[in-house]
Amino acid sequence: MTETASGVLDGWVKDTFTAAGFTRETYRRGQGPAVIVVHEIPGITPAVTAFANDVVDAGFTVVMPSLVGTPGQQFSNGYMVKSMMKVCVSKEFTNWALNQTSPIIAWLRALARSLHNELGGPGVGAIGMCFSGGFALGMMVDDIMVAPVLSQPSMPFAAGGKERGANLSLSPDDAMVVAQRAAAGCQVLGLRFTGDALVGTRFDSLRELLGDAFIAIELASATKRDHSVLTEQRDEASVQRVITFLQDKLLAPAG
Repeated sequence: MTETASGVLDGWVKDTFTAAGFTRETYRRGQGPAVIVVHEIPGITPAVTAFANDVVDAGFTVVMPSLVGTPGQQFSNGYMVKSMMKVCVSKEFTNWALNQTSPIIAWLRALARSLHNELGGPGVGAIGMCFSGGFALGMMVDDIMVAPVLSQPSMPFAAGGKERGANLSLSPDDAMVVAQRAAAGCQVLGLRFTGDALVGTRFDSLRELLGDAFIAIELASATKRDHSVLTEQRDEASVQRVITFLQDKLLAPAG
């Protein structure tokens, strides 16, 4: 039996989306340009949903894909371990491989195109967290991705050496396109706690790949467990910085 917070997903419309050989549940709410919020491990928790609700209230149509876990279930250490084990063996995520784009990125890109075709606007925003923290970077190969946010990007998993902790989970071809888009003016917002070992040295890699297009929000860690900037260890100023970034990229051009 799972412990689910009552009413966590009230107002969210459940659906499924199929593309690139994957079918996944989605939860949708709001009006305005599309923003895809990709949860962290262990899944769409109440804290993830609370953040997504704030993005809805800021003027966006938000879609949360469910990639692992039970939507609405409360965070717990046991739940985290169970979801982590599933992520580690799932073929859609390149958890250990270097210089490879996760197969699930093709599904997320298709979801973004579908939403943009429906809703219009300047483009689409995406927010990844933890294991999904770099997913918006992979989605940048499409020019409709105009507001990518990377919160505590942690894949491939950093255990096993410095090279892993510096890797951005992008194929060489995708990295080249991402660098070209950054050079053309597409900014990327990144957030992390400075003491978060799971992030490794990826912010250095992002600066090297993106140059001045990378906007880094780096928060001093209060404890060694500080990790989830927008959710479990939520920093309010950072949440507002993400919302402002989305509004600047997706709402301001339309006036």
